[in-house]
Amino acid sequence: MTQEQIKPLRCAGCGIPLQNEDQNTPGFVPAASLEKDHAVCQRCFRIKNYSEASSVTVDQDEFLKLLGGIASTDSLVVHIVDLFDFQGSLISGLQRFVGNNPVLLVVNKIDLLPPVTNWNRLRNWVQKQAREDGLKVVDVVLCSARRNIGFDRVVEAINTYRQNKDVYVVGATNVGKSTLINRLISDYSDLKRELTVSRYPGTTLDAVHIPLDDGKSIIDTPGIVYAWRMSEIIPRKDLTALLPDKPLKPLTYQLNEKQTLFIGALARLDFLEGERQSFTVNVSSGLTVHRTKLERADELYEQHRGVMLSPPSQEDLETFPAWTKHRLRIPPNSKQDIFISGLGWIQTNGKTGATVDVHAPRGIKVMLRESIL
Repeated sequence: MTQEQIKPLRCAGCGIPLQNEDQNTPGFVPAASLEKDHAVCQRCFRIKNYSEASSVTVDQDEFLKLLGGIASTDSLVVHIVDLFDFQGSLISGLQRFVGNNPVLLVVNKIDLLPPVTNWNRLRNWVQKQAREDGLKVVDVVLCSARRNIGFDRVVEAINTYRQNKDVYVVGATNVGKSTLINRLISDYSDLKRELTVSRYPGTTLDAVHIPLDDGKSIIDTPGIVYAWRMSEIIPRKDLTALLPDKPLKPLTYQLNEKQTLFIGALARLDFLEGERQSFTVNVSSGLTVHRTKLERADELYEQHRGVMLSPPSQEDLETFPAWTKHRLRIPPNSKQDIFISGLGWIQTNGKTGATVDVHAPRGIKVMLRESIL
């Protein structure tokens, strides 16, 4: 067999090596199409024939390689984040990869917050959180891909800041990136030309370039997989319970010291020290919250995990990551959220401070942050 024969087949649209094993990873093509001349991957096929982008994912190392070439371009970077999982979906260190290119921060899933939300205050909260992560943004746009709220404002902002530049769209998985790409395709591109390809320097992974009418491109990068998000480790069948699809209904519990809250079998909050106070749980309505005494918490978990305390199921818990304990001290007179990436947050409402232990699967991001509401 010659060297030429063992080279992988590549997509005629974007140049990615083709494979027929996993439709959620780059280069997927049905087995029958592998035999065709000039075969294109599923993502290119859908863009070219249906003006539709589909999400594909890469791991963190591959994604960071992919970002490496953006700083040397003259582009607008559109970073999409999930408001429900803000700290979990914000690309850490993005600033050093984009160089001096402007960053437009698009915050999706605002429909999950109450209609009475103060949107100006929320924009300020987002800007402050981004700044604390070292990210400088030219603007923040709030939207809902699912409800088609604010997308005209997103397109308007891209028009304002693009100034005849290419547009790189970056984001984690499940943040609504493909919905935005599809809208940009319909607004900016006639798609009468063939897909073009341009490989980033220093990487074998290609992004899809969608040609615009003015000769520039939308560059659709694969979604980055962050293992610190609950949505990446939970069994796929439980995603509908984990990820909310309608406005959150906050659950407020008055707790005394030495009381515990379980959120399914996904997380546990132990209120160790502090005056009696309330904690407001903001998670999907598909999850059940149980309260018990701290002294009974271990026994309750052993007896009811995977059944009353679920998801995950008993069977899935056999291979689920073990819990790690995080001790958090909430300062007096401060509105803080206990943030658990991909699961939601618990707002602390006391004025005298508190000490809590949060148990969550190993590797899941748990932190205190300024309250979002």
